[in-house]
Amino acid sequence: MRDITIEEMFNIKNPVVIDVRSPIEFEEGSIPGAVNVPLFTNEERSEVGTIYKKEGTDAAKWRAMEIVSPKLPDMLSEIRKFGGRGNNLIIQCWRGGSRSKAVTSFLEFSGINARRLQGGYKAYRQSILKELPELMPKQAIVLHGMTGTGKTEILKILSAKGYPVLDLEQLANHRGSIFGAIGLGQGNSQKTFDALLHDRLMELKGSPYVIMEAESKRIGRVVLPDELMEVKKNGINIQTNLPMDKRIALIKAEYITPYQNEPWYYDNVKTALERIEKRIKDHEAKVQLFELLNAKDYTGMIKILLESYYDSMYGHKQEEYDGKFINIAAESFEDAAKKIEDYLGGMAPMPFTPVIQS
Repeated sequence: MRDITIEEMFNIKNPVVIDVRSPIEFEEGSIPGAVNVPLFTNEERSEVGTIYKKEGTDAAKWRAMEIVSPKLPDMLSEIRKFGGRGNNLIIQCWRGGSRSKAVTSFLEFSGINARRLQGGYKAYRQSILKELPELMPKQAIVLHGMTGTGKTEILKILSAKGYPVLDLEQLANHRGSIFGAIGLGQGNSQKTFDALLHDRLMELKGSPYVIMEAESKRIGRVVLPDELMEVKKNGINIQTNLPMDKRIALIKAEYITPYQNEPWYYDNVKTALERIEKRIKDHEAKVQLFELLNAKDYTGMIKILLESYYDSMYGHKQEEYDGKFINIAAESFEDAAKKIEDYLGGMAPMPFTPVIQS
């Protein structure tokens, strides 16, 4: 049986990681791009673990064999689909132990070339956490703007043009506010975020700066590394400003229109509003917000939320940054992106090949 190290995996062509852990383990955190072909279901993994604790190793191994044996033909056929075409199959479990060893052995007996990842997912996570501080950018262009000024859209425009964008909300799968998870589920776990951040910083390696949004320490379920917070704090700050009507239209298009008829939408908005209720000082605004919520007039809530909650909080956040602020007034986020491009044109050229996103 051939093993492969984490370092070798990062340097080979066309690696295809087959993660044989249970679905619940895979969902908690996985190597980006890995394919989950589980040896056990969540329930089966729990059962084998219970037998191990109560009856010992031999009994657990026997029960595992009983569970896995009927599945093997289908499982090997599924893995085989990812072989060929120059792909390098890598089999991975939690610690590079019995699960990945068993699957790799069966693949070899079937004539399918595959290697087992030494140390499994645990070794992978230890490796990226060690590397993350070293990959942090030296300089950041930090994009500021009140809620609804299209900061995410601006980042997407700049990224599509090849600028070195680090979209932290995309990596966290969360929009970074109390209402930020609406339509996106619960957001990524810390393990998933760390893995995606590592991959993106590897792509941006060699760039003299990155462009990022002025995010808080926490985005949804994830916490940003201290090293990244320090780079952001000392960055060059660009403040974008859009008219109120454009901000309302953008928020409606992103948060309301795609989801308002979904059965879960009302409850999600209600829960989010209840979480910030105590922070809204204007009693009349608070009463009006809940009246509009009960009437399901979500669009009517936007302006009140901006004026009574989000905009009043925004000034305090700017005090966390040490660098200078460049103010940009724009009529749209496309206009803002163009003006940021004009500013960046005066900076040193980027000595790296930018990643063009489609």
